[in-house]
This record gives sequence, structure tokens and C-alpha cells, in this order.
Amino acid sequence: MNDFNRKVEDASARVSKTVAEAAERMEKEIPEFIKYLNDEVVPAVRQHSTKALRVASVKLTELADYMEQQKASKK
Repeated sequence: MNDFNRKVEDASARVSKTVAEAAERMEKEIPEFIKYLNDEVVPAVRQHSTKALRVASVKLTELADYMEQQKASKK
């Protein structure tokens, strides 16, 4: 039984060490990831969102023109 307890403690220690190393690595990499999001992802999303809004605006204008033409042709 004592041998089993030692194996469990050893396994627990290895898991704790692995988790601690992963947490340390994440703490180092998170600022770099945030910088990447702010410098690359956010501007790209904003640019594409702006473009999508402009395309939608043109399409809505075309739809409004079409609706006005249909209304005028029925009179």
C-alpha cells in the first residue's frame, strides 16, 4: 500500500509540475497574443466590416430604387 501511495504522489507531482509549466508559458505568451489580436485581427475585422456595410448600403439603395420603380409602374 505504501508503494501505491508513493506512485500516486509521484504522479500528482508530475501533473502539478506540468500544469505549472503550462501556466508559466501561457503567462508569457498571452501578452504577445493580445498584441497580435490588437495589431492584426481587430483592424482586419474593422476593414471588412466597413466594406460589408458599404456593399449593403449600395444594395439597399438599389432595392429602394427598384421598389420605387415598381410602385410608379403600377400607377
